[in-house]
Amino acid sequence: MKNLVPWTTIWIVISWYASNIGVLLLNKYLLSNYGFKYPICLTMCHMLACSLLSYAAIAWAKVVPMQSIGSKKQFVKITGLSLVFCFSVVLGNVSLRYLPVSFNQAIGATTPFFTAIFAYVMSQKRETWITYVTLIPVVAGVIIASGAEPSFNLFGFVMCVSATAARAFKSVLQAILLSSEQEKLNSMNLLMYMAPIALAILLPATLLMEGNVLGVTVALAKKDVKIVYYLLFNSSLAYLVNLTNFLVTKHTSALTLQVLGNAKGAVAVVVSILIFRNPALFAGMLGYSLTVLGVVLYSESKQGNK
Repeated sequence: MKNLVPWTTIWIVISWYASNIGVLLLNKYLLSNYGFKYPICLTMCHMLACSLLSYAAIAWAKVVPMQSIGSKKQFVKITGLSLVFCFSVVLGNVSLRYLPVSFNQAIGATTPFFTAIFAYVMSQKRETWITYVTLIPVVAGVIIASGAEPSFNLFGFVMCVSATAARAFKSVLQAILLSSEQEKLNSMNLLMYMAPIALAILLPATLLMEGNVLGVTVALAKKDVKIVYYLLFNSSLAYLVNLTNFLVTKHTSALTLQVLGNAKGAVAVVVSILIFRNPALFAGMLGYSLTVLGVVLYSESKQGNK
């Protein structure tokens, strides 16, 4: 009997890579190269698209069964997660204004380091000593990459580290807040509820901190209408990142997902260097490689402890 090629899974993985790398590169292009220097508004556009498309995918397309919020307490918990979620996305987008995508990805790869710290502080969850040892190359790699980065910017570095820490904090907080079976939501339903709340948070923040964004966008559109299509496409990609991440998790094993995730970061680095032509020194690539190696060892260690 012939082995059937899992084309569905292959196409889902390709879509996952394309949407993740595409939204990252387009964010960088809009914020640094095109002249749309409004990361909060850009994040708000992402949340608007996620709100609309999440509801359409669940209520109409029936991608997953719709789950309802069962109590006021659960809603408050989701609101807290939404606040951390939009905070992490905004900080990540801010960092892209000042840092190359390659360096941004190197810092983002340190998420396991922050996850281990928050898990210990917030829930007293201890890992084995070998797991903590694997975090040494994760941090050491970023230190090496930072020292060798020609386009290093301290503000961008702080924003990117903060965004990475916020992502780790959200994952630990989510595991604590939505731990009961009655309150657990799959990632698609959680996004459907979090995105509108994040949108409500980001709208006043945009008006307060980026009040001239509408006038600038209209002026840019008059010169080049492509800005409208860029924003629409970019916002749609932001939703596809979440959808394809859910589908990849559903169609592959946890180990395969970890391997694909590590490889995705490396692909994003290579593609960004080819497109934006930012200088990549050997020491910087060595540092990033060391960080990725540490993440792989960390994943292997966690897998072995299950």
